[in-house]
Amino acid sequence: MNDQNPFRDPNLPRPASPHADRIEQWITLALLVVLVAGCYLVLQPFITAVIWAVVLCCTTWPAFVRLKHALGNRVTWPALLLTLAAGLVLLAPFIIVGISLAENAKELIEQGRRLIDEGPPDPPYWVANIPIVGESARAYWASIAHDSASLLADLRQYLQPIQAFALAGGAAVVHGVLQLALSVLIAFFFYRDGETLSQRLMASVGRIAGDRGRRLIAVAVSTMRGVVYGILGTAIAQGVLAAIGFWLAGVPAAPLLGLATFFLSPVPVGPPLVWAPAAFWLFAQGHAGWGAFMLIWGVAVVSSVDNFIKPLIISHGSNLPFVLVLLGVLGGVIAFGFIGVFLGPTLLAIGFALIQDWSEERRRIATS
Repeated sequence: MNDQNPFRDPNLPRPASPHADRIEQWITLALLVVLVAGCYLVLQPFITAVIWAVVLCCTTWPAFVRLKHALGNRVTWPALLLTLAAGLVLLAPFIIVGISLAENAKELIEQGRRLIDEGPPDPPYWVANIPIVGESARAYWASIAHDSASLLADLRQYLQPIQAFALAGGAAVVHGVLQLALSVLIAFFFYRDGETLSQRLMASVGRIAGDRGRRLIAVAVSTMRGVVYGILGTAIAQGVLAAIGFWLAGVPAAPLLGLATFFLSPVPVGPPLVWAPAAFWLFAQGHAGWGAFMLIWGVAVVSSVDNFIKPLIISHGSNLPFVLVLLGVLGGVIAFGFIGVFLGPTLLAIGFALIQDWSEERRRIATS
């Protein structure tokens, strides 16, 4: 039996069957998945830099808008000036530390040779007063004092792990600095095309989630600014103040120790891990006055910044619980390198704020 329509033009294409349509849809979906996976593989080495560039642009966007208005609503020049300023703030500490290490390299090598030739000095009196381990530490220190052979024999077993750790640490720092420089470069294009990108993002989110999606984006951006201002601003203040204290007290490699304070600032009880050993080193060198100064400076100035400056520079943000701050720092370092010290807590704070906003909205709906 012939089921063809006698009135149908034979030159027109025949309609596709439902089975053929489903096959075409699955093929399209498979190609889309392959395309997304390929884009991820291409961008995967730069995800950290892209995320940090987004955080940097969202945080400094009000300054960019004011600068753009001051320059006659031009876009390229404000983007370039703000990018240069961000690069100076973010990369200058590493340049200063590199120059400081290069200048002090000869002195460090000479001190190392002197330590190997003469052996360590006699233990100071306060070592024996350390609780629990003081007496055993004093006895061991006294056994290797002025004995370079014993010192070398004890250090030889740690040379290989120390060398591997130093190489891994150096590679991580270089990789992090390159990611930071790349994020500054990407930020220029985000500044330049940020308005178009934000409009498309808001339109896409509006089509998917409506006004609620737009409001969640506003909450995320507000939280991001508050957390970054608080964490990064406090870290910069503590790092600079610590470096000033180290320089005044005559502690070697003051810029490097200030940078270490900067990175340990988000960690609870982080800055004392830097200035407390520096104070004890001053006491061990016989500079009791400067050691006392370092302790007072660390407690009253460096560690107190968190209580005085952070409330001034955070307008609003998420009060992240202690455990999330700790997990954000540790997980951020593992996932993103040393940039993750700031990126990890920021991302967790955004997620925490969105969950809080969603739960508050659900509670309002339930009680209304």
